[in-house]
Amino acid sequence: MPSAIFTIGRSGLTASRLSLELTAQNVANAANPDYSRRSLTQSELVMTGNIGIGASADSLGGIRPGVVVRAESALVQRQARDTSSGLAAAETEFFAMREAESALETSGLFTGLVAFEAALTRLEGNPLEPALRLSALESVRTMAANFRVADSTLANARSLVQDEAAAMVPDINELAAELAKVNRDLVASREGTAGRAALLDARDKALRGLAEEFGIAATINANGTADVTIDAAPPVALVTGGVAASVNLAFAADGTLAFDIGGTAFAPTGGAMAGRAAALDQMVGLQTGIDSLAASVIAIANTAQSAGVDTDGNPGQPLLSGTNAADIDVALASANGLATAPAGAPAGSRDTGNLATLLASLGAATGPAAGADTLLLGLSSRVSALDTRREGLGIVAASAEGELLRATGVDLDTEAANLVRLQQAFEANSRVLQVATELFDTLLGLR
Repeated sequence: MPSAIFTIGRSGLTASRLSLELTAQNVANAANPDYSRRSLTQSELVMTGNIGIGASADSLGGIRPGVVVRAESALVQRQARDTSSGLAAAETEFFAMREAESALETSGLFTGLVAFEAALTRLEGNPLEPALRLSALESVRTMAANFRVADSTLANARSLVQDEAAAMVPDINELAAELAKVNRDLVASREGTAGRAALLDARDKALRGLAEEFGIAATINANGTADVTIDAAPPVALVTGGVAASVNLAFAADGTLAFDIGGTAFAPTGGAMAGRAAALDQMVGLQTGIDSLAASVIAIANTAQSAGVDTDGNPGQPLLSGTNAADIDVALASANGLATAPAGAPAGSRDTGNLATLLASLGAATGPAAGADTLLLGLSSRVSALDTRREGLGIVAASAEGELLRATGVDLDTEAANLVRLQQAFEANSRVLQVATELFDTLLGLR
């Protein structure tokens, strides 16, 4: 058909313009991690002649713009979610336990116990020297203060983790509600449109956010909607179609986390929440450890005091009060009350048999100093192991991110080449229309 040249040129211009718009959108979102690149499908536009006798042959009439195609890979996206979930769990646990380690190290707990033993050892050389007795009593006071500081700073570290967990619960529920809304909108959206591509981006963004807080299993349905189940013991449904459940968080008496959805309790196995829960569980063990150390010191010191006599020959009185790291304190009023001599010794005795027994108990392989050393060494080893694991998972997560970027991200070099190609196509189609206009003007001007 003579007029088909106009249709060819016009359809080419339309296809070039739509492709240019998508390319520009890709370039503008190149740095957006929640954006998947778009492209436009095209097909031949076939025209059928129906004017004149026998004019029924088909002829090409240009290009028919197709649908917007969004780059995606369900497998790569799932791998990226899973690795980010594992990394979030390891990082959260590492940072929380590093805070706990710093809390116990800065409290001076171990150095206080060692200084207490050192002061008693010096006193053993001259048990009646007032300055040495006063130094020994002050070392007890310092040690007790170290225990209380350790208890307080560990409680602060635990509180930070609890506050962080509580602050994230509304965000998690908001993400779940957002995903449910996206699911409802996807059902009503039309295939191959830019609006549907934007909804799919929003869906994957919500899934990524949920996976960072909880390990999830996402089921992508045929209509593009996503159902989410939290990987936990037991697994629980969070989003089903257009309906989202709410995660509830409570704190147990010992400070650990307790989760439930609709009354169904669960323990997360992945994501930052699992890391926080694991860290708080370990902090409970640390708290029990320093309480046991404090109780051991109190029992050893007071038992030794009751088995000896002071400088006046009176039975020894309790050296420490309290039952744990939070309330341990000095009970003895005067340094003269330190029972260095064994029971039955006269006033002013230089016999240090009872002091030697106290030192032996404190320095034993199962004594408080050894216990504190074991506690801190175990904590340091745990933090080091978590750091190594975090670095390893970081490499895996970075690899998965790179694969996702290659599968769905924007390559600026490719888009720049597309811009040049599409610009040339636009100019070529404009030239087609210009030539067609000139031809018809020439034909109409013939006499």
